Amino acid sequence: MLTAERSIETLFLDAGGVLVWPNWWRIADTLRAHGIDVAPEALAAADPLVRHQLDLLKGMSAVGDQKRASWFFEMILTHLGVPVSSMAESALTTLRDYHAKENLWEFVPEFVKPALAQLRRQGLKLVVVSNANGTLHRAFTRLGLAPLVDVIIDSHEVGVEKPDRQLFDAALDRSGADRSTTIHLGDLYSIDVVGARNAGLTGMLVDQADLYQSVDCSRIRSIAELPSLTR
Repeated sequence: MLTAERSIETLFLDAGGVLVWPNWWRIADTLRAHGIDVAPEALAAADPLVRHQLDLLKGMSAVGDQKRASWFFEMILTHLGVPVSSMAESALTTLRDYHAKENLWEFVPEFVKPALAQLRRQGLKLVVVSNANGTLHRAFTRLGLAPLVDVIIDSHEVGVEKPDRQLFDAALDRSGADRSTTIHLGDLYSIDVVGARNAGLTGMLVDQADLYQSVDCSRIRSIAELPSLTR
């Protein structure tokens, strides 16, 4: 885990799966409006399992974030036994349109804001480094997260996505962070941990459902655990 090898001054934080999750209640309502009845709780339970499946797909890291998002929702439905029918595709189109305007990753678990506040009290600089679609600043402002972090890096605005080291380099430059005292926390090994290492950073993994037991990096179940590891 994190030790006294060097002090940590800056935390790079992924957005989805670390700070925000899809609004499964909005998604369930949209599916229901298109004739598909799936409980939001079932969708939420499938989320970490499908993210893990997606992470293991060969060549997944070379696919653009928006394409991965489409695969993700299709795989969620398949995981729950819902055929990708014309009704499902219509629902997914409605959700994609909403995501393009507002950002569908708009659920903030109750542990996120207290964890961010505690990390800041510990003197850490917090930098969001996310593969996103150009709506991240607006979404984080709407969700009350923007005041709790120091810098927000949206890959759409930079023009490059993780795991490319250029996004991490841009985050280091914009935040004034020191590479040697910065770690990155994300939810996808092939994107976040590999990407962080490409940039000479230490990568940590949020392993929500304890599915990555054999990986060669530190894992936590949620950001709520992080303040006790960075004191």
